[in-house]
Amino acid sequence: MCALVKAFLKSGVMTTTGDREETITGTPQGGPLSPLLANIALSALDEHFDQQWQQEMATSYQRVKRRRKGLGNWRLIRFADDFVVMVAGDRSHAEALREEVAAVLAPLGLRLSLEKTRVVHIDEGFDFLGMHIRRQRKRGTQKYHVYTKPSRKAIQAIKDKVKAKTYRSTRHLAPDELITSLNRMLAGWANYFRYGVSKAVFGAVDHHAWGRLMRWIRAKHRGKNRLGMKELRRRFCDTGWRFAHNGVVFTGASSVAVTRYRYRGSKIPTPWTPDPAATTVADQRERHAESPLR
Repeated sequence: MCALVKAFLKSGVMTTTGDREETITGTPQGGPLSPLLANIALSALDEHFDQQWQQEMATSYQRVKRRRKGLGNWRLIRFADDFVVMVAGDRSHAEALREEVAAVLAPLGLRLSLEKTRVVHIDEGFDFLGMHIRRQRKRGTQKYHVYTKPSRKAIQAIKDKVKAKTYRSTRHLAPDELITSLNRMLAGWANYFRYGVSKAVFGAVDHHAWGRLMRWIRAKHRGKNRLGMKELRRRFCDTGWRFAHNGVVFTGASSVAVTRYRYRGSKIPTPWTPDPAATTVADQRERHAESPLR
């Protein structure tokens, strides 16, 4: 395993021109090695917080007892090198935990990013894995709920990609080719963000894409045959103002149904079911290793 990791680190990167460049330090961005090493290194952080949880906060009685004493309760949520520590307590508890995390990472040669590490209240909201998580009052009621929706950065990123696909350099494409490309890109983006309050965001992204596509088509037919809006609708729309060309319909991000993620805690079953044959072979090896004749 160490030899494989070393080969990854020394493999270099391929440039856009097809040349190979050596990597002196670090891991290439977007490579499979970076999250692997992050999971290996930050397992120490997982074990530290899991041990605290099991010893001091595992039961509801322990958590209530800690709150009565003015102590906080917390859980760690980590994905590769991104993690959030959710704290039920005061700001002082969160700030103390930040120093505790830094102390756990220091022996590993790691340190917290000053730009990305913040202590925020749930009512202020925070971004995690492209999602913006924030507690807000439900419209028309006095009840507060935690809402998860695509972050502003994620929305701007997909808008920039739509802009790049509808730029003047792509006007040589046929409208149906561009619509197909936009549909694939927007549906892929929406599939990631479907687990949240994302319906209004999907509609806003589609509205932006529709406007870019409209201007792209009109610019493609600029000149003597310049399209007016009525002519555009007659030639390139089927139902209302929905774009369609050669049987290809613009569906966008709204074609992906929004669903709610049901939290199940530690009750999520493992996707890897044990193989009876593999278990039998393992048992045979174990019995063979314990044999007095060996």
